[in-house]
Amino acid sequence: MEQKTKRDMGSGSVKKLMVQMAVPAVIGQVINLLYNVVDRIYIGHIPEIGGVALTGVGLFTPILMLITAFAMLAGAGGAPRAAIAMGRGQKEEAEAIVGNCFMVLMILTVILTGAFYAGAPWLIRLFGGSDNTLPYALQYGRIYILGTVFVLIVMGMNPFISTQGFAKTSMLTTVIGAVINIVLDPIFIFVFDMGVAGAAWATVLSQMVSAVWILKFLTGKQTVLKLKAKNLKLKPKVILPCLALGVSSFVMIGTESVLSVSFTSSLARYGGDVAVGAMTVLTSINQLITMPLTGICQGGQPLISYNYGAGKLDRVKEAFYCQFGACVTYTVAFWLLLMAVPNVFAGIFTSDQALVDYTAWALRIFLACGFSVGFQISCQQAFMALGQAKISLFMACLRKLILLIPLIFLLPVFFQDKATAVFLAEPVSDIVAALITTAAFFTYFRKLLKTSARNE
Repeated sequence: MEQKTKRDMGSGSVKKLMVQMAVPAVIGQVINLLYNVVDRIYIGHIPEIGGVALTGVGLFTPILMLITAFAMLAGAGGAPRAAIAMGRGQKEEAEAIVGNCFMVLMILTVILTGAFYAGAPWLIRLFGGSDNTLPYALQYGRIYILGTVFVLIVMGMNPFISTQGFAKTSMLTTVIGAVINIVLDPIFIFVFDMGVAGAAWATVLSQMVSAVWILKFLTGKQTVLKLKAKNLKLKPKVILPCLALGVSSFVMIGTESVLSVSFTSSLARYGGDVAVGAMTVLTSINQLITMPLTGICQGGQPLISYNYGAGKLDRVKEAFYCQFGACVTYTVAFWLLLMAVPNVFAGIFTSDQALVDYTAWALRIFLACGFSVGFQISCQQAFMALGQAKISLFMACLRKLILLIPLIFLLPVFFQDKATAVFLAEPVSDIVAALITTAAFFTYFRKLLKTSARNE
């Protein structure tokens, strides 16, 4: 199986391999999105309390994103390193990376579960929670936090399956969990009358099944890189380069948490609970853009990383352009659809007509430059696939830390309609970050290929 994987990555048709790798990854990302989106759809339609309950669950989003960020610190950093090692024929090093990353995730489980469970009430108040929304946020959040170990395994270890070329197996990880979640949500929420708590338990149980699936695969006979007990002892020379590369993804997702806090706290001040509720919906709709892009890049990453490690630069170049074209095409097409029928997308998440109307209005402002996201993400993720940790980290920081978060607080100073100014921060940062990241990547990419060609 190992030889077949290497031959496919190194000599098969790049476009065909890109489709084979990216399609399951995109499906997996979309289905993974359903974990949270389906919860919000059902919660938003709970009779009488749907709108306020949806707002409360949205206030838990920063903690949820931080848990995911820590998972990707190991997963997104370790998987490209493992692929590069495989491309060089260093299987033992690649397996050491798998074991060390898993151990880091287990250590993080203990720390994050304790810290977030104890600090949840204070944090949610800080995020903009009111007396009306805090009970729903805590009810959902503390149950979700108890399942942190499953979230970290699923998000952190699944990249090690796809990076070996097992895209369909990786997709099944999220399909199995999402199907269970979709089935259990209405049963727990409405049939057993568990409300918001039912949505949380459905999510935790589905993540648990996915985690078991991953561990069974990585310790079974089919995998190329096996999770072994001897590789669980942390070695700085193995784990530190992985964490250094993973910092980029950690910052990208972690700053989503800071970003969510910035948005909700500002909107709670200028627009009240309805504005915070709209932001919850907008975050979910925005993920419909970004998560498929992540799937496309997950399909491109093994091809780019493996062939870069093997010195096959023509295949590296072809794989990137396939990834870039797919990201840009999808983003532009979906953005046009959002601009055409914003009410339809808002209505999916809630039956509260006032919230639907407000969200539809805000969507056209918030995602006015959403078409540019495909440029930024495809280039930033390509930096990661090439093992360029520092520049990838900078590009991850650019859009959110350097541009968006400051603009959320600065723009209301210059606009009479403060809530509009807060929403306007998103499109301004989108277009500026896309222009800078794309220009920087194409300049750096040409130099990197020339340098690698001379070394070869």
